[in-house]
Amino acid sequence: MNLRSILTVAAATAAGSALMIAPAHASTGNPAPATDTGIQARVECTSLSNGQLCISLNVDPSSISVFYTKTGGSTISANLGFRNSAGTTTWGSTKSISVNERANSTWTMSYPCTRDYKGLIKVSGQGTFETPWATC
Repeated sequence: MNLRSILTVAAATAAGSALMIAPAHASTGNPAPATDTGIQARVECTSLSNGQLCISLNVDPSSISVFYTKTGGSTISANLGFRNSAGTTTWGSTKSISVNERANSTWTMSYPCTRDYKGLIKVSGQGTFETPWATC
């Protein structure tokens, strides 16, 4: 999946779409393929018992997106967030997520590529789950 496709998915989820795809390369730990400009986005995902949690380090515009696609179980109340390798954690607002829904939080910001980033989901009554480290 190229950068344009990844950004389209991120934009659709930010706009509230229930788009239910994840990059095919996401679970392999491989970076997204380079576009013709040589720009790459970095996506890391992890499978959870009732869904998939992903983090995307976006380059144009510079932002960090965390999204969770719920595939089973009952409705949850959760916060999406991210942590960097310097130990700083940022959380988004609480969301109610039902089966076949995708929740997304995006932070438009410059982020230093000297740090790694983990996507987080804090589920009420269940704890916090995370993606593998994503790097620039």
